[in-house]
Amino acid sequence: MPEAVLLQDVESLGERGKVVDVSKGYLRNYLIPRKLAALTTPGLMETIAQRERAAEQAKVNAVERSEENAALLNKTVLTLARQAGADGRLFGSVTGKDIADAVKAARGVTLEKGSVLMEEPIKNLGTYMVVVELPGDRTATIKTMVVAAGDK
Repeated sequence: MPEAVLLQDVESLGERGKVVDVSKGYLRNYLIPRKLAALTTPGLMETIAQRERAAEQAKVNAVERSEENAALLNKTVLTLARQAGADGRLFGSVTGKDIADAVKAARGVTLEKGSVLMEEPIKNLGTYMVVVELPGDRTATIKTMVVAAGDK
């Protein structure tokens, strides 16, 4: 049986990049015309190996960057100035998007608003510990102080 490399995920055979043994007819009449697989060649195998090495290196780099960002964000103190009433209640609220934007401006770390873990938006002046999720199952806690707009 000839060996073929899957160019796309094939439900009955496996995932993209996997080397599989298939019959000649199945390969020639079904997989190759639909660009689902290609015959293995030394050049193709080397290309696949290079892609796998690059993907592994990218994962390692992402984990290292995530650890650095977590350490940086754990030291971060954000000060957000908002309009508030005399009783300390905000005229609006501080949301995950506001925190993500403030982190981007202060530290240059891009966060998705969904990665800021808040049960509900901040609606009062005060100091809050906000937890953010980072890639690689990392979390960081950012000290966030919400002050009245004139007190900055």
